[in-house]
Amino acid sequence: MKIFLDTGNLKEIEAMVPLGIVDGVTTNPSLMAKESGDPRAIIKSICDLVQGPVSAEVVATDWEGMVSEGRELASIDPHVVVKVPFTRDGVRATKVLAGEGTRVNVTLIFSAPQALIAAKVGAAYVSPFVGRLDDISVDGMGLVQQIVEIFEAFSFATEVLVASVRGPMHIVEAARMGADVCTCPVSVVEACFKHPLTDIGLAKFLKDWEKAQASRT
Repeated sequence: MKIFLDTGNLKEIEAMVPLGIVDGVTTNPSLMAKESGDPRAIIKSICDLVQGPVSAEVVATDWEGMVSEGRELASIDPHVVVKVPFTRDGVRATKVLAGEGTRVNVTLIFSAPQALIAAKVGAAYVSPFVGRLDDISVDGMGLVQQIVEIFEAFSFATEVLVASVRGPMHIVEAARMGADVCTCPVSVVEACFKHPLTDIGLAKFLKDWEKAQASRT
């Protein structure tokens, strides 16, 4: 399963890329609004850093505006994936952009029928928002399971990109279900490195080593 970072912050990305686990990045208008500078220049810098899929989202709400903005975003860098919301206009825009060879990430997916429709019009990715569903007492990961099963049954090339991830267990569940991608805030990726038994074990190894070295002097 691929791991994407869900951020628009260059410093966060620069810190994570050397680890070798970052396959791509997803951004959205809310994330980009937190950053200073030209959003398109930031997207280009992210593409240069990651050398993998980088989702850049349109802010237009009509299909013609989405197509126009999507073409502009796609021209920034070959790694850009145009992100559009799941609406009637978004579906129409996805059909046009995908038909032109542009990869599209259909976002704000909250049901299996939405994911199915997005796949039928050629979306490269669908992004089910698991955390937001959990927030309203709906099984977010259950939705991911449904989408994975549907896509496998009909051999859709569309990848399932699990979004709105709140913790490491979402990553584990997504991987076990066979999701293609999990996009995570940096804090969630950082949490995957932490385990008390790892810390205790390392401290013991080092302490034992120090004792052994001291006994030889």
